[in-house]
Parts: sequence; C-alpha cells; structure tokens
Amino acid sequence: MDIRGIDNVLVPVGNLAAALEFYANGLGLSVRFTVPERGIALFGVAAETPGIMAMVDPAAGHGSPPAIRIWLEVPDARAAAAELEGRGVDMLTAPFEVATGWSVEVADPWGNVIGLTDYLKRPDLARPAF
Repeated sequence: MDIRGIDNVLVPVGNLAAALEFYANGLGLSVRFTVPERGIALFGVAAETPGIMAMVDPAAGHGSPPAIRIWLEVPDARAAAAELEGRGVDMLTAPFEVATGWSVEVADPWGNVIGLTDYLKRPDLARPAF
C-alpha cells in the first residue's frame, strides 16, 4: 500500500449552517463548496488540495471523547489564538509550548477539536508561505 498523504478530514457536525459559521467565520477557512441537500461543506486549508469536510451527523456532539482531533499549521499559534478570541471563538487551551513552537486548541460546537500549531522553534520544518 502506498499512502501519499491526507485527502480530506471528515468532521461530523450537528448542523451545516453552524458548521459554516464556525469553520468559515470563526476559523477563517475558505468554503470550497457546499452540498446542502447532502449536509456537506468542504473548507479549504491554505493552498493544499486536502480540506476539512463537514458532514451532518445527528449523533455529532453526543459522545466523549471528541469525534476528531486535527492540528493545522499556522505561522504563529499565539497570534492565531488572539485573532480567534477577537472573533469570539472560545479557546480550549491557552497557547502552550511544544517541541516545534506553540499550539492552541479550540472546539467546534460538536466537540471536534481543532489545534493550531506553529514551527517558530523549527522553521526548517515549516511549510513555505504562499
């Protein structure tokens, strides 16, 4: 088997409109497409082909632990946390130090955890700016 990378990350959500609000307006991800009759929206992550696909699932948010936990790379996690707080997004954690830099976590309305991490301590490992 030849695994070449991530295609899309599927995230169960309870409501498509609320998912659009959180992922597009809260996190600032672009909306690549929506299929409302199927309860699907695909959000872009930078210029990468893979994205975050929200799919309506009535069971979303009714379990523990969260359905998914995914971390996305940002240039500066502490600055991203401040920006998100300015948009009214609640932090699950304050920015915390990791081996490569800093990270912070937020959750969507269904308990899916989105982490934002940077490579400020290891810029040689960071993705290039677009």
